[in-house]
Amino acid sequence: MTALPERTVDSKFPAGDSDDSADREPVATNSEQKAIENKSLKASFLTSFFTSTLSIFERRSDSFSVEKKPTKSRSYGWTTAVRKVVTSGSMRRLQERILGTSRFDNLSMTSQIWFLGKCYKLSLEESSQCSDPGNSYAAFLEDFSSRIWITYRKGFEPIGESKFTCDVNWGCMIRSSQMLVAQALILHHLGRSWRKPLQKPYDLQYVELLHLFGDSSTCAFSIHNLLQAGRGYGLAAGSWLGPYAICRTWETLARANKEQAEHDKCKESLPMVLYIVSGDEDGEQGGAPVVCIEVAAKLSSHFSKGQLEWAPILLLVPLVLGLEKINPRYIPLLWETFTFPQSVGILGGKPGASTYIVGVQDDKALYLDPHEVQPAVDIRRDDSEADCTSYHCSTVRHLPFDMIDPSLAIGFYCRDKGDFEDFCSRASQLADSSNGAPLFTVVQNLQPAKPIPCHVGTDHNRGIDDTSVENFSDIGGQVHEDEWQIL
Repeated sequence: MTALPERTVDSKFPAGDSDDSADREPVATNSEQKAIENKSLKASFLTSFFTSTLSIFERRSDSFSVEKKPTKSRSYGWTTAVRKVVTSGSMRRLQERILGTSRFDNLSMTSQIWFLGKCYKLSLEESSQCSDPGNSYAAFLEDFSSRIWITYRKGFEPIGESKFTCDVNWGCMIRSSQMLVAQALILHHLGRSWRKPLQKPYDLQYVELLHLFGDSSTCAFSIHNLLQAGRGYGLAAGSWLGPYAICRTWETLARANKEQAEHDKCKESLPMVLYIVSGDEDGEQGGAPVVCIEVAAKLSSHFSKGQLEWAPILLLVPLVLGLEKINPRYIPLLWETFTFPQSVGILGGKPGASTYIVGVQDDKALYLDPHEVQPAVDIRRDDSEADCTSYHCSTVRHLPFDMIDPSLAIGFYCRDKGDFEDFCSRASQLADSSNGAPLFTVVQNLQPAKPIPCHVGTDHNRGIDDTSVENFSDIGGQVHEDEWQIL
């Protein structure tokens, strides 16, 4: 599959995820840099063999389901037999033995974990012997498995006029973004301390949240509706997009849903403001993105129509932090964002495969992987007995932080004014400690633009530095509509 370049942000995620398969157990490089270098050539070849083989079978299977022309040919029987061998547990174990594993058994049992704003100070003792059971490894796993896990699905209704009934090999960025927005909704409706229910009947608010991300055009935040909203960014079924484009796609979908909800009270719209923190619409202005407090206040007032002091805000900050690989100077800053109580994670992951990064431990980034292929399920909003098991995962996977793709997007959810002010304080402190290379900055208001002199024969690279925080502006003092959108 030919990669669809992101409209304005150069990403290193190719269109065809090289490590996708129908039943694969995802693998990752070893956290030791020396082992990474020694295995890289072998891993590249073997990953290509394993996953491309499985992807072929997956596509073949899907094509039969679409065409609905059953066949009992000898070649199909051979294909089925080989597929059973390749996807067997022994073959997966062989793959993990050769390429290494990214599961939780490689996590340290003594180093602290920062997970979506919460710190787990692990110890080798069981929770029954710990003075603080809430910091036990079991407590962390309970928290991790309570996050909404959204993956590749197969067997859903065709997307638009296409014949796609699955999103294998191209939908990982969409699925990662759905997980991030789902986490923001969990914080808004159920709170950070919420844990997945252990028995039925389920809370209908939880069921309704899962329904929003169902694989149908009738579900507000489905892959179907995201693809429709992202057409302006070249998005289409079977194609791939990067972090910046998916942020703008959510902005477009949010606008459409809000307009529909104003005319039809039965339509869903999210109860929060969406603020895309980016230099300009095309993401090419350069320099660090700027969070403007004045803009946030205007958004809140517009959203609540003056009835609330402050409205909830979901901030998405798309970034490109390097060329071929992430610039090491940004790694400590990214690590620190997971200590923010407002953290809802990062859209990013391995080059070639988008994931939802949810935590950090030492030099590892912990993530939820959307590359598992599962059958589509229909969760009705009023079904408290629905089977929700496919929306949760208890396997903790990780990769070295310095191996993540430099094109990513950070998310933060601020419940009220006090929460937003706390976020701004933390973000300002983080920027002050960045040695002149912040992820993003915070300002009180937008200043009028200052003319930038043109120096003949001077360094052409000065343009980015000259456009400083103080120069960040909007013509006429008005906020561009494309700089924010109510969700």
